[in-house]
Order: sequence, then structure tokens, then C-alpha cells
Amino acid sequence: MADARPFHWEFTPEPVPREVFRIEGGRPLNGSVTISGSKNAALKLMAAATLTGERCRFTNVPEIEDVRVMADTLRDLGVVVDHPAPNVYEVASGDVDWLFVPLEAAAKMRASFILLGPLLARFGRVIISNPGGDRIGRRPVNLHVDAMRALGAEIEYRNGYYFARSPGRLRGTALEFPFVSVMGTENAMLAAVLAEGQTTIHPAAEEPEVDDLIAFLQTMGAEIRRSSPDTIEITGRKRLRGGEHRVVPDRIEAGTFVVAAAITGGQVTLEGAPCEHLGAFLEVLGRIGVSVSCGRDTIQVSGLDRQHYRAVDVTTAPYPGLATDLQPPTCVLLTQATGHSHVHETIFEDRLEFLAGLSRMGARIRMHDATHATISGISPLHGAETEIGDLRAGASMILAALVAEGTSLIHGAHHVHRGYENIGRKFQDLGASITTVAESPAPRRRASKG
Repeated sequence: MADARPFHWEFTPEPVPREVFRIEGGRPLNGSVTISGSKNAALKLMAAATLTGERCRFTNVPEIEDVRVMADTLRDLGVVVDHPAPNVYEVASGDVDWLFVPLEAAAKMRASFILLGPLLARFGRVIISNPGGDRIGRRPVNLHVDAMRALGAEIEYRNGYYFARSPGRLRGTALEFPFVSVMGTENAMLAAVLAEGQTTIHPAAEEPEVDDLIAFLQTMGAEIRRSSPDTIEITGRKRLRGGEHRVVPDRIEAGTFVVAAAITGGQVTLEGAPCEHLGAFLEVLGRIGVSVSCGRDTIQVSGLDRQHYRAVDVTTAPYPGLATDLQPPTCVLLTQATGHSHVHETIFEDRLEFLAGLSRMGARIRMHDATHATISGISPLHGAETEIGDLRAGASMILAALVAEGTSLIHGAHHVHRGYENIGRKFQDLGASITTVAESPAPRRRASKG
């Protein structure tokens, strides 16, 4: 695979600024909070902008670290990425002269691998690193690679990099995935919209963020539609145009603030919240006994009856089931429900590891194996010093600290900044006592894997 520059890359990771959340618990949260745009949608939309040389404009983009990493990754490729106003990004991919996504990007953010499909489809070649991301279990990308090969790509794996090329236009085909994969579905979509002929994807992920990407691709002129809940049909086009799109609200952030109100005994209104995207989660909360009411674009939550919360059994599943990203905050809520709740994580085999941090705060938790746990409540939580290792566990440990008696120090705040816009300030505006301080350089014992 020839390129204007020789392939040589030495990666020395930059030190990540270490911060600590300091939280005084026991305060009910009250007021209103505006839900930001979806992290998972915004990253894929920015990748989709590389399918055309025309300018694409995105609004309601969350101001988070992962978006900044994606913007920098695109700039390194030669893409023009402007940030003219808060929550607004403009992307123009007219001149992409360096079709190489390095280890640095992959180590910071697994979603960098979403660039495989669009760059391969439009430019016919790309070198892309094996991705990193949160440490919540195996997240293999072989499904993505197999999909590209089925579309006609030639891909080799050497020294931690995928060398992908297409001898001509990619060719449409019937893609049968062995299991539902959100990013696998999205990568296949982004490749197939420029492929020759027709492509079907089955089983296709049904998440709202996938439909948000479909809507933007249609704005760009792509022939793509969801013909049934788990099937997407695409007729490839030779070229696509630019467009403008508002990022869908973040349902995971919304669920986090729903639990925050419920667990602290407060009353909170979520503005710009995607109630229709939270069906399974809100059904679980209803069984627990949380009072939730949905407006056209608002969700009102009351935790005034929290002493009567009931234990329930929960199992994660692909959408429209209970999202794996909402399992950790749900577990925190279950520590305050009377009885024994059984939790089954079916998506990521290491996602329950964060429960060790909850146990240190006084939660009564029994691990049966890596994917099954029993949570017994009501468990009075107390402040503790702990460490988080991934994004969703981090937000959930904040929730636990908000209801705990005393002071909590939560190390690893940078994980949370990857996916939540101004989370500290939003909690402060609701009455929480939460500050972010620099971590002391002194060595300390690791408290939790997160």
C-alpha cells in the first residue's frame, strides 16, 4: 500500500492529567438539568463526514474529551475540523493526505476504529491501529474487519495495525453478523453507502444512535433505510454531499441524572431528554418504585418515596433492552432498594468489576461469577476513597458518593470527562457538593479496578 509518506510511527503516551472528585454526600438534588448531545452518536457522525469532500456541520455536539480526540485524529489525517461555537463542529474532508490512524488515537478512544469503513470506502485504503478504550472486557473488531472483507476489501494485520485496501469500489453484499454489534453495524453502513450495488445488514443494531447516523446519511444523499427492526438496506452511491445535523440527546447521561434524583431523594427535571429512548430503563425504575413522568422533551423524576424502593432483577440486552451502559447506575440505585436484586450483565464480561468500589462504600454485594451479582439493600453507604477505571463506572461511583454519608474521594476523574459534559458543574447546579482537585503525586494503594 503506497503512500506519500513512509510508514513509521513511534508512540510515546502523554501523561494523562490525574484529577480527583471530592464529594460530600447526603444532599438531595433539586432543580433542572439540560441533557447534552450523545457521545456515541457524535463520534460516528464526525466519522461519516469523511465520506464527502463537502462541509458537514453538527450542532448539539457534547464538549467532551472523546469528541476532542476524534477532532484531533481527523485533523491529523488532513481533514479540516472547525469548532466555531460551543457544541458546534464543522468538518470538511476535501483533502485527506495521510490515511493513517495511529496507536495514539486508538489508545485514547476505541471509537477511532469507526474510521475504517468510511476512509476505506472513499479513498480505497487506510492503515488503522487496533483500538483501545475502556477496560470492560473483550471488544473484538474482527467482526468489523470481516464485514470489510465481505465488501471486497483486502486487509492484513501486522504489528498492531490493520492495512486495508480496496482494488476498486467496494461491492455490496448481504452481511450476516454472528451477533448484534453497534459499532460493527455503523462501520458496515459507512462503508456500504459508497459501495457498488446493494447491501443488507442483519442483525443490525437498533440503538437510537444508529438511527441518528442513518438520518444524517440520508441528508448526505445516501440510499439507506431500516427495512425492519433488525435489518438495514443500502444501495451504494458514487458520491455523497455535505449536510447539517443536530446530534440526538444522550440517553446514557439522561439515565445517570434520573438515578441521581431518585437515589438522593430529590426532584429533578431533565430538559431535552430522550424519554422514548429509555423504555427498558424506565420500566426497571417503575418496578423499583421511582416516580418518573415524561413530557415531550422532558423527564421529571422524584425520589421523595425512596424509602419504599423495591429490589428487582435486571438483565442487560441490546436495544431495546436495558443498555449495558445504564447497568452501573442501576446497580447503585439497587443498593437503596429493600430486598435482594439479581444483576446479569450479558454484553461486557468485566463490567461488574466496579461493584468492588461500591462494596468499599458499604454496599452488600455478592459476586456469583464475572457476569452475575446479587445486591442486597437497603445498604447505608459511607464515604470512601476509591478509583475508577472506565467511563460508566466513574459516573456511577459519583452517584454512590452523592448518597453516601461523609466525604468520598474518587480518583480517575479523567475517565468521566471522556463522556460527560461539565458533569461536576451540572451536579453543583442541582445542589451537590462536588469539586475536582488535582491528584497528589504521592503513591497510594489502588482501591478498585473500576
